[in-house]
Amino acid sequence: MRSGMVFVNIVVPLLAGFAVSAVSGRYLIPFLRRVKAGQTERTDGPQSHLSKTGTPNMGGIMILLGLAAACIIACFLPGTGSAEVIPVLILSIGFGLVGFIDDYLKVVKKKSDGLSAKQKMALQIVIALLFALYITKINAIPLTMKVPFVPGLYLDLKLLNIPAFLFISVATVNGTNFTDGVDGLASCVTVATALFFTIAAAFFGSGAAAAGGAMIGALLGFLIYNANPAKVFMGDTGSLALGGFVTAMAYLLQLPLFIPMVGFIYFIEVLSVIMQVGYFKMTHGKRIFRMAPIHHHFELGGWSEVKVVAVFTIVTVILCAAALLGIWA
Repeated sequence: MRSGMVFVNIVVPLLAGFAVSAVSGRYLIPFLRRVKAGQTERTDGPQSHLSKTGTPNMGGIMILLGLAAACIIACFLPGTGSAEVIPVLILSIGFGLVGFIDDYLKVVKKKSDGLSAKQKMALQIVIALLFALYITKINAIPLTMKVPFVPGLYLDLKLLNIPAFLFISVATVNGTNFTDGVDGLASCVTVATALFFTIAAAFFGSGAAAAGGAMIGALLGFLIYNANPAKVFMGDTGSLALGGFVTAMAYLLQLPLFIPMVGFIYFIEVLSVIMQVGYFKMTHGKRIFRMAPIHHHFELGGWSEVKVVAVFTIVTVILCAAALLGIWA
């Protein structure tokens, strides 16, 4: 694929995703206010977050609208096949729908618990399994994984490929979910991660680069309203969709072993919660962090939300740059 065509196939979906996401926010946010789909902040969380109570939730709909419109447009661009774009859209929307159901139950129906943890997990596993079957049977993409920094070496777990896929999918989705706790954090970190996968897809000559551009545009449009101070939150609708996007891009490019590096923030957010809960139970009340997920630890240590977002995004950009060397090695 010519470099000029690759550029167009990334930029056009990016612009389309941005436009749809940004414009939809003008209408969606007032609608969410009318239906009282507002966030309820934890009383035991950072006191600065209490003022956010009532901020419209479920803004992830904007991201999904931008992504969907841009991906559909991308399918008609020369050199971009739907086989490399639609799978990304399918898994993003699939996990996004799970998040939407959870958000709807919590913020619209006022059922405080939303979906139970078991229900969420079961739905995520079913969606991930269907996606694994889709890309292996229809797209004929193997579930083997490129080993970072080792030229030409791919890891094949054979019978464990599907269980590994399910674990990586659920772990990534829950990582993006925990990362969504500070204005603009999940969006900014995922823009950097999406840029990594977009560059990688272009390097491999994959049409999935268009899906990467679409997600970057959709997130930038959403950030107009989600940057501090946020006028809307993405909710589980958005955060679970981001996990689906990262998983889909990684597996289409056979790069899931790169997720712990480019998605380091997702990983450390989940790990901080596991460590905190485990240590709390083991010591009968003691804590490792001031609060988990770890972004709250830094907030309670005096960092502003803007600083948390800036530092976490910088870390992601640096790790993504290093990961690119792992592809080209």
